[in-house]
Amino acid sequence: MVQRDGHTTVFLHSLLLTCHSWVVIDVIVCHTLAPRLASTSSRIFMNHWPAFDISATLGTLASLVIAFSLGALIGFERQIRQRTAGLRTNTLVAVGAAVFVDLAVRFHDLYGGSPSPMQVIAYVVSGIGFLGAGAIMKEGANVSGLNTAATLWGSAAVGCCAGAKLLPEAILAALFVLAANTLLRPVVNRINRQPIQEELSEATYAVYVICRHTQQPEIREKLLQWLDQASYPVRDIEQHAFGQGDTEIEATLYATAVEGDELDKIMARLEAEDGVLQAFWNARAED
Repeated sequence: MVQRDGHTTVFLHSLLLTCHSWVVIDVIVCHTLAPRLASTSSRIFMNHWPAFDISATLGTLASLVIAFSLGALIGFERQIRQRTAGLRTNTLVAVGAAVFVDLAVRFHDLYGGSPSPMQVIAYVVSGIGFLGAGAIMKEGANVSGLNTAATLWGSAAVGCCAGAKLLPEAILAALFVLAANTLLRPVVNRINRQPIQEELSEATYAVYVICRHTQQPEIREKLLQWLDQASYPVRDIEQHAFGQGDTEIEATLYATAVEGDELDKIMARLEAEDGVLQAFWNARAED
C-alpha cells in the first residue's frame, strides 16, 4: 500500500475537480455556445452575401473590360503620335472612371442614400480637369496639350459610361473620340495652313535662323523651301545683321496654328546645315 499524505490527497482532489470543470465547459461550448456562434456567423455572412452577388461581379468585370479596351484604343492613337498622355494614361483614366462609377451604382443599389452615381460622375469630371491641366503647356502665345487634355476628358467619359453599364454608349463615345483625333486632323491642318487676312490672326508664328553672312542666301532658300513643303506659307521674310559677320533671318508665317513637332524637325534640319549657328521658332500674340 502506498501511503499518501494530506497534501497529496488535496492535490489529487483539486486535479480531479479541475478536469471535471473543463469537461463541463467543453460540453457547454460544444453543445450550447458553438451552435449559437455558428448560427450568428452564418447570419452575418448571409446578410453580407449580396455584396458578393456573382451576377453583379460579372457585370463589373464586363464594365472594366470594356473600359480597358476602349481606353487602350484611344490611348493607342495618342501613343503612335508620341503625345504626353498615351496608351497607359488613357487606359488608366477610363478604367479608373469606370471603377468609381460602378462602385457608386453598386453602393446606391445596396444601401441607397448619398453620394448618388451622378455626384460621383461630377467628381470624376472635376478630377480629370486637374489631370488635363497638367498636360497643358504654354510658351509665350503658343499653347500645347489642349487636345491631350480634351482626350483625357473623353477617356473619362467612356469609362463613366462603361461603369454605369451603358456599354453601347461607351463604344459610341470611344468611336467619336477617335474620330475627332483622326478624321478631323487633316481638316484642321488644311484650314490652319491657308493664308488668311492679317487682321484676323490671333497669333503670329515666326521662324528665326542665325547663320554666317556668307551663307545667308543658301540658308534662306532652304528655309523657304522646307516651310513650303510643310504647307506653311511665309507672309514676310527679313534679314538683319547679327553680331560680327552673322545674319539673322526672320520668317513670319501666315498660319494661326502650327504643329510644334513639325516645326521642330525643320529647325533641326536647319541647324544641321553648315553655317547655321541657331534655328528656333516662337509665337507671339497680336494686338
